[in-house]
Amino acid sequence: MPRFYCPAPLATGASLDLPAGPARHVQVLRMQPGQTITLFNGQGGEFEATIERMSRSDVAVVVGTHDPVEREAARAVHLVLGMPANDRMDWLVEKAAELGVASIQPLVTERSVLRLTGERADKKRAHWHAVGVAACEQSGRNRVPEVHAVRSFGDWVASADGGFLLSLRTGSQPMLAALSPSGPIHFLSGPEGGLSPSEEDAAIARGYRPVTLANRVLRSETAPLAALAQLQF
Repeated sequence: MPRFYCPAPLATGASLDLPAGPARHVQVLRMQPGQTITLFNGQGGEFEATIERMSRSDVAVVVGTHDPVEREAARAVHLVLGMPANDRMDWLVEKAAELGVASIQPLVTERSVLRLTGERADKKRAHWHAVGVAACEQSGRNRVPEVHAVRSFGDWVASADGGFLLSLRTGSQPMLAALSPSGPIHFLSGPEGGLSPSEEDAAIARGYRPVTLANRVLRSETAPLAALAQLQF
């Protein structure tokens, strides 16, 4: 059954017009009145809904029963990322959403190739949110991960409060050996070339513990996903 994110109040028996994106998707699928879809609004669980009416410009549905099913991971993992360049960030957001990330904080760091500010940063954030939504629709998640506004590393680290830092520095622990048994996890990873030594020092001063994933050097878009997979499963 097709699944769609519908960021609106949902209640059994209610009639509503689907947002433009889901409505267009229903039309592209050539669905007809009487067929059913699944809706979720990020507030928990999902609803069955029946297509009531279709036109060239809109699709109306009647909301059916609520299923309280949750498919979230046992531990909330929050990724803090020095943004990789080009389309690698899109790919990273998509896969992180599929793997169950709770939130993503994009950072501009000393070695960042991708540098976003102002309106361009706002547009990218909206785009990444849409990428996360599509990944949740596909993967069965009912809660969309939050993509925070782009921040500079210096601005972010001033209020950072502990977590794990992916690092190649001598003395870094294997990540799984450093984990506490429960609770949310904040994981910091750098862009291409990694964080600078001064940035690592600043993160460590704010309670971030340097950890490693393996005896190989992973790409900037691979390392956070490898960490997320280990942390979740």
